[in-house]
Amino acid sequence: MSDIKIKFINEPDRITPELLEGYVLAYPDQVKLGGENIVVRANPKDESKVAIVTLGGSGHEPALSGFVGEGMLDCSVVGDIFAAPGAQRLFQALQLMKREAGILLIVLNHSGDVMSANMACQLAERMGIKVKQILTHDDISAGIGADAGDRRGLAGCVPLAKILGAAAEEGKSLEELIEIGERYNNQVATLAVAMRSCTHPQNGGVITDLPAGVMEIGMGQHGEGGGGQKPLVSADDTAAEMVDLLCQQIQPKAGDKMMLVINGVGATTYMEQSIIFRKAYKELEARGLQVVFGRIQEILTVQEQAGFQMIVAILDEDHIDYLKNKRADAPYWTTIGK
Repeated sequence: MSDIKIKFINEPDRITPELLEGYVLAYPDQVKLGGENIVVRANPKDESKVAIVTLGGSGHEPALSGFVGEGMLDCSVVGDIFAAPGAQRLFQALQLMKREAGILLIVLNHSGDVMSANMACQLAERMGIKVKQILTHDDISAGIGADAGDRRGLAGCVPLAKILGAAAEEGKSLEELIEIGERYNNQVATLAVAMRSCTHPQNGGVITDLPAGVMEIGMGQHGEGGGGQKPLVSADDTAAEMVDLLCQQIQPKAGDKMMLVINGVGATTYMEQSIIFRKAYKELEARGLQVVFGRIQEILTVQEQAGFQMIVAILDEDHIDYLKNKRADAPYWTTIGK
């Protein structure tokens, strides 16, 4: 077990409230606390527009609260480290966001998140709160063509928050937002690779043991095992293998317009991520695909895990417009807009 003193923390059971307190103090023009472990926009949008809400454990910063802001999320409900928030806290957030236009709840496909979301939505519906869920399942480590219910939600949820947030800001209805989001859901795929595991910041425990010189393609959100361990290979070989698997899943055709995002998960430098992006871009280009939206950023981390997530999506024209052209002002995602 690792020495817990390697992290700059105070009391282990105070990590989540203290990190959120610091976060909203740093970005007061964009976010504030709307309740215990509930992050909301500092300047709420008009209640005639659908609210976009999500939930998830802490320890993955900046996800998911880093994307609360104009043109993105209206509310993020935060659980303890690597743990879903309880249904009661999520229900409290849904009460805060109640409006005639309704609420769209983005849920990553993890058992705790799904359970909390289902229970909170049942409570909300009894109170007359109009809420619908959209479940993300972009991880392909369960196998090419695996049932959506068996695929985990990874960092592909963040571009979805940008798309849905922009569409909601534009005044799209709850039903229209679900259609826009599901089209993206059906055309996105994510694959994670790790070469060193993270530790749990509350107890120092190592999530997965990865020997030196070994990598694992298919790691989960918290460092859970995936597709099997193999010797570490070069950036180019890793990127080429991952692009091939992702394209097998979403089956893009020559001429399709694509999104390519490299998400660093905590201990992989931007130097390495840029080298990976370069090769992945060229691999997509060689297939006759046009990368129209790219990003290299730590958007969802796993403490000090070494590795990255590669996110690839076929983009429809409205998705491109929402991603590239519509204003966003969240602490970790800013788009000036046209």
